[in-house]
Amino acid sequence: MADHDLSGFERGSFTHGGATHGVLRRGSGPAVVVIAEIPGITPKVLAFAERVAAIGCTAVLPVLFGTPGRDPHPDAHGKLKAGAYLASSILRVCVSREFTAFAVGRSSPVVDWLRALAAYEHERCGGPGVGAVGMCFTGGFALAMAVDERMLAPVLSQPSLPLPVGGRRAAGIDISPADLAKVKDRCAREGLQVHGLRFRGDRFVPDERFAFLRRELGNAFVAVELDDADANPDGVQAPHAVLTEHLIDEPGQPTRAALDGVLDLFRTRLLP
Repeated sequence: MADHDLSGFERGSFTHGGATHGVLRRGSGPAVVVIAEIPGITPKVLAFAERVAAIGCTAVLPVLFGTPGRDPHPDAHGKLKAGAYLASSILRVCVSREFTAFAVGRSSPVVDWLRALAAYEHERCGGPGVGAVGMCFTGGFALAMAVDERMLAPVLSQPSLPLPVGGRRAAGIDISPADLAKVKDRCAREGLQVHGLRFRGDRFVPDERFAFLRRELGNAFVAVELDDADANPDGVQAPHAVLTEHLIDEPGQPTRAALDGVLDLFRTRLLP
């Protein structure tokens, strides 16, 4: 286990609405916005971004929290430092006005910034549109970004907001009714598909959340649900991060098939 030195990634920043965040980029071709999970852009998130770039897309990683490239595994920095790093990232998102962790029926304010970033990257990179992958805390952001017609391939990997404390939060997702109505309209008019991934036993992504998405989006919601036994046993936490920490990157593995399905979605929607 080791930190990633960010070699191979271009470093920059993007400003919109008075907010500035760092941005990492890799590759060329249509843009895919990769929104990292807590605690931040880990080496395994960067490895996923490298796969996105390898198929002919530009992986765009906004730095919303954490230290890019830092390995959160306890073996990398020790249990005490790993726990402190995780806690600092959680505190950052809990106190920031850019994020909404518990509210039902609200899109996080940072989504406006992400939509602007996607529009900028579409203009810069070209192609028919853009894709996005939200992970864990940011999973639902990809759904709210899909109100913009430039978003052609939204992927919700283990979408964990609002935190499922109580039945009402478990049976919803972090998107406003107005934004959800626009996404549903796009699904009906344009054939937009929304892909969702989770492990069935993941307590942060309960059954009720995917049931809500099926009910609201119908056949436009494509769910990939994996057994907990399919997760990489070397992951620190319980089965959760389908595309990163709990990926078993071997042919024939269900998590690898899920990863390949996401990459195929980007090929189909974004590449000639």
